[in-house]
Amino acid sequence: MRIHTGERPFVCGVCEKAFAQKGSLLKHERIHSGERPWTCSYCGKSFADKGYFVKHSRLHTGENVHTCDLCGKFFAQRCHLVRHSKVHGGERTTDLPSANMTRKNLV
Repeated sequence: MRIHTGERPFVCGVCEKAFAQKGSLLKHERIHSGERPWTCSYCGKSFADKGYFVKHSRLHTGENVHTCDLCGKFFAQRCHLVRHSKVHGGERTTDLPSANMTRKNLV
């Protein structure tokens, strides 16, 4: 219900940024503490955010990897592939599995 009321009772003790949910505050506090509790067992890179850790891990496991059909470079997130496609310029066709369709001219 806080979403609708705008209430933000959880306040960061360092920068005073306020949050509607306690979990969001705890996640934010890692910025100040430098805590990075999730570490990749493949390459040793550590993450403060579990979601970023999971997406990064996909690069090593090959799960849900998005590959550029022009140069073969691969990305854990589709949005990074779309951003990368701009380096090639011009028209291109890419299969976007998450959208379950083919789109032209993403650039």
